[in-house]
Amino acid sequence: MWSWETAWEGLPAVLQGFGLTLAATAMGSALALSLGLVVAVLLRARTRWITLPLAGLVQFIRSTPLLVQLFAAWVLVPGVGALTLGILVLGIHYAAYTAQVYRAGIDAVPAGQWEACVALSLPRRRVWRAVVLPQAIRNVLPSLGNYVVSMFKETPYLAVIAVPEMVHRANEYGSTHFAYLETYTTAAVIFLLASCPTSLLIRRLEKRLAH
Repeated sequence: MWSWETAWEGLPAVLQGFGLTLAATAMGSALALSLGLVVAVLLRARTRWITLPLAGLVQFIRSTPLLVQLFAAWVLVPGVGALTLGILVLGIHYAAYTAQVYRAGIDAVPAGQWEACVALSLPRRRVWRAVVLPQAIRNVLPSLGNYVVSMFKETPYLAVIAVPEMVHRANEYGSTHFAYLETYTTAAVIFLLASCPTSLLIRRLEKRLAH
């Protein structure tokens, strides 16, 4: 039976985990967005010694579950804090996806832009910084935002390496007080309240950039 009193008493424990969930999402997203951009640019390198191994690594990461990657990292990389390791795995996992998003944005830059840069003899670094990347990133911002939301919803996987995020805290409180229904429901409602406004903002941004 549902108990509002139990739900209210378990709320502080769930909110404590929510703070850690937000921190993991923020730092993991920063890593994924920055590393993904670096990977996307490197995949356009002229030497196969860079592109082939990097493309293989990206495909491997995209083809294996996040849960397996977390557990493998926990076993193979001892001595690293659980939260730090979780953020690194989240960031690297989603960098493989954001790299493909960036690649699509870069490929969408009109060929005439590249040709104009060559005609003006602009340095390659300036071409990327001032011409290509501003256009590419603007076009893929909504897709990048969707991956941030996805990462937020997958932070409960961090519980497998004992990171006390929100669902982990809910499980701890539920097992101690035999109140799984209340604590898990509270966690689900918090996820919903945090995800829905963000998703709506991303849709609004997507419509705005489309015009």
